[in-house]
Amino acid sequence: MGRSKNDIWVGLFVLIGLAALMFLALQSANLLSLNFQRGYRITANFDNIGGLKPKAAVRSAGVVVGRVARIGFDDERFQARIELDMDPRFHFPKDSSLKILTSGLLGDQYIGIEPGADDKNLAPGDNVSATQSAVVLENLISQFLYNSAAGNASSGAGGKSSGGGAK
Repeated sequence: MGRSKNDIWVGLFVLIGLAALMFLALQSANLLSLNFQRGYRITANFDNIGGLKPKAAVRSAGVVVGRVARIGFDDERFQARIELDMDPRFHFPKDSSLKILTSGLLGDQYIGIEPGADDKNLAPGDNVSATQSAVVLENLISQFLYNSAAGNASSGAGGKSSGGGAK
């Protein structure tokens, strides 16, 4: 009888440990957020969102102030349409700007919000028009290669001297 009671307690302890590990794994992967307060939703359009994913953080001054709720495509503007769930504790002016940033060199992408100076704050359903798209590493590399190839072509075609003197 005493042995089976110990087995039950050990099994219960193992289940609690596994649940705690699952919670930490989901929390660290930004797949779980325990915010029971209902925030306000705003939208923004971007030309290119890179690798931005739903549930990505919205940060201001390094502090998480919201999450990406939904990513869609606006087929009239041909842009990505992002819906953001903002924390109700934080209010930003209407002329705030949004940028898609990367944490680290090749890390996860998030949205950075820079507050503006307007007297009125963003309200539920507002659209932020001042946006800056993600910097795509492939585009930077191809632009660098194109510029260096164009620079080599222009310097090679211009002033080649024959190097020979009069005999």
